[in-house]
Amino acid sequence: MFPLVLLYYELTFRIFTGAGLFRLDTLLLLPLCCAYGGIGYLLCTISSDRRVNMWLTVALLFLTALPFGIEAFLYREFGILFDFGAVFAGTGDVVTNFGGEIVRLVFSFKGLLCIAAYLLPAVLFALFGAAPVRIDGHERGLTAARIAAFYLIAFALIRVSPGLYDLYGADYRFQDSVERFGLLTGTGLEARERLLGRNTASFEQVDILSLAGQTGEQTPDPDAAPDPDATPDPNATADPAATPVVYEPNVLELHLNEETPDTTDVYRSLDAYVSGLTPSMKNEYTGMFAGKNLIMITAEAFTKEVIDPELTPTLYRMYSKGVHFDDYYQFAGAGTTGGEYQHIFGLLPSNSVDSMMDMTSHRVLLNLPTELYARGYYGVAYHNGTYDYYDRDVTHNRLGFSDGFYGFGNGLEDIMQTDWDSSDEDLFKATVPLYINNRPFVSYYMTISAHTPYGFDENYWAAENRDRVEQLPYSDLVKGYIASNLELEDAMTYLIETLEEEGIADDTVICLTPDHYPYGLADGDDMSYVEELFGMDEIETAFDRDHNCWLLWSGCLEDREPIVVDEPTSSLDILPTMLNLFGIDFDSRLFPGRDVFSDAPAMAFCAPGTWKTEYGTCVNGEFEPSDPTVELPDDYVDNMTTVARNKVNYCRSVLDNDYFTYLLWR
Repeated sequence: MFPLVLLYYELTFRIFTGAGLFRLDTLLLLPLCCAYGGIGYLLCTISSDRRVNMWLTVALLFLTALPFGIEAFLYREFGILFDFGAVFAGTGDVVTNFGGEIVRLVFSFKGLLCIAAYLLPAVLFALFGAAPVRIDGHERGLTAARIAAFYLIAFALIRVSPGLYDLYGADYRFQDSVERFGLLTGTGLEARERLLGRNTASFEQVDILSLAGQTGEQTPDPDAAPDPDATPDPNATADPAATPVVYEPNVLELHLNEETPDTTDVYRSLDAYVSGLTPSMKNEYTGMFAGKNLIMITAEAFTKEVIDPELTPTLYRMYSKGVHFDDYYQFAGAGTTGGEYQHIFGLLPSNSVDSMMDMTSHRVLLNLPTELYARGYYGVAYHNGTYDYYDRDVTHNRLGFSDGFYGFGNGLEDIMQTDWDSSDEDLFKATVPLYINNRPFVSYYMTISAHTPYGFDENYWAAENRDRVEQLPYSDLVKGYIASNLELEDAMTYLIETLEEEGIADDTVICLTPDHYPYGLADGDDMSYVEELFGMDEIETAFDRDHNCWLLWSGCLEDREPIVVDEPTSSLDILPTMLNLFGIDFDSRLFPGRDVFSDAPAMAFCAPGTWKTEYGTCVNGEFEPSDPTVELPDDYVDNMTTVARNKVNYCRSVLDNDYFTYLLWR
């Protein structure tokens, strides 16, 4: 019975999460469920009292169903899966702050259907099942042998597939593992990672800069002699005073590959990887924002489809008159705190919602607030939500802000004198006057007005702005989402007007990026409302779902020629780009992202087999060129996949092994 029930749980879960049944890796579920079913059989035949075994069976069926139900509800709400460490870490906060949303999910038709589906086996067995009898040692031995045999069959199938084998081992990621191996195996692998730790760092040395000439576009050599056969330009005029600008590489004097008593194989591998990379170069934009004030904003569930010249003129002004990023991505992976982590540290979160806590517990933090604090900047951070949600009262007080972090519960309520869910506009009006004269300053905001739900009867700020969106050609839910984002528009209007009134707009930079796509519009794999907002027939890939915008604005940019970045960029590029713009010395080899104004080739990535360059897009190992007429080397896709895998492993290894502390303090 147990193998069949577990297979039922897994297949039902695939239906609820839209993973699909007709896939080759679905066959893996057969031997895996047989192996796990054997374990259930052993557990439920342990007693000589059949009544005890009966209730053990019912309890095990229920307990096994519980994680499937929890993850199915999480997927409906967020469109992604969370490992159970993240689930347990965030349970209290979710229940306290979003209890109404939980009730809505549970008592919806799909919610009740999900509960019924996973309770069904336990209920049926309790009503009609036969109590198991205790089995003898011989039968236990045979069962253990069967378990081992089924597991070896499954492992053999995994081993012969390089993609699956990598995901099972060095490239483990919870969401992808659950999708390919099932929830039971994915959870087991997560337990392995947490119990044994991921203290290995594996890299195959391929330097993305070394691949720059593989597409036939050779990087010019500034020291090369002129071509004697070149046709001179008749319109060119000689300028004897002109001298070529020679830019230096963005590197620091690091003690790479130096042995210390703390050196381990992991650190040797990381040192070898970093030292083997080619640094990017400083450029004409280096130091353009040096000494200016900085306002960093992670905007809750924001997306560029909100921007409209008439409805959101201030956001449109920032989008069109700041630095313009044509192909930007904010990859969803660990909810809001994962988006903040990418924005602040320029790394992919590898420990889900724990990544921010783990990173900020390290001695050395490479991030912009810390660097500006070291240069005498006044700093403060705000969130117009509960102060300890995601443990921000701990993590954000470690980020380098001289005046710390404030949310509702640790001081913001005294500043705003209003409810915990005050709007973004209220937040900026209450806080900007507190620091605007402490120059230079760096402030950070995590907004909340655009948080799900988006129904006009559920979201106060959506209802307040309903008349401003009634004319839009969308369903009410999408209108509600856009209406809630108008609080951010009003906040930015107030902010820029205040900066201009104070005469410091030209001396202040606003850096705004979302935390994730508006997953409150999705219902698990039903993305119809998101597709409506995006104007897409179907969202098929992470690049469809996570395309977004990065608003980088300063008053000093408005009177100059537009700066357009049309190559693929992502939130991992924010930190190295901002360090360069603020003229802060950094080592470009330490960041998986790039300074977008440098000579570093562009790559947006969220997994080893999911990446995008100017030459094409690779999704789960399937590559589609952006221009089929461009001839690429045969090994281009393999090399770029290796580069992406190295970057993903680097993000994980830096966090898990506190590499920056080792590197910069030895």
